[in-house]
Amino acid sequence: MEELKPQDVLVLLKLVSYGAERWTYAELAEDLRLSPSMVFSAIKRSQKARLLGSGEGPLRPLRGNLQEFLVHGVKYVFPVIRGGLARGIPTAYAAPPLNREISQSTDPPPVWPHPEGQVRGLEFSPIHRAAPGAALKDPKLYELLALSDAIRGGRARERELAIRELKVRLGRAQ
Repeated sequence: MEELKPQDVLVLLKLVSYGAERWTYAELAEDLRLSPSMVFSAIKRSQKARLLGSGEGPLRPLRGNLQEFLVHGVKYVFPVIRGGLARGIPTAYAAPPLNREISQSTDPPPVWPHPEGQVRGLEFSPIHRAAPGAALKDPKLYELLALSDAIRGGRARERELAIRELKVRLGRAQ
């Protein structure tokens, strides 16, 4: 079996963001700034990994399996790479929804380096290089990515809050 790739998580989270909305491979690729072939391959790998349904009807993430992977596996499969100060987009505890629950310290926040970013913080590698641009276009996706990042690289309290919030979002039948 082919291994999961970072873009697979990005595609799955975008599908969660779509909810019940219908989508095409071309729309998904455009929204995520990926090629259609990358999206198609991500869908196939996600089905083989049992993170995405493969029955009849619209393809939907298997939310329980996805939740289990995000909570228990993503931080080991796609660890965070941290860097120095950079201008970018806040993530993890510094982004919605956790930034409403965790008081910000005087330390620089974690950010995805990005030219459109308005915050100076410490580099925190996104799950995939296309994630920051896609997150800017979709607030739901942004929150899902930030929660995943809090699980990937946060402290114990941040991870606990992120897991709780992620379970709420994945538990909703959208």
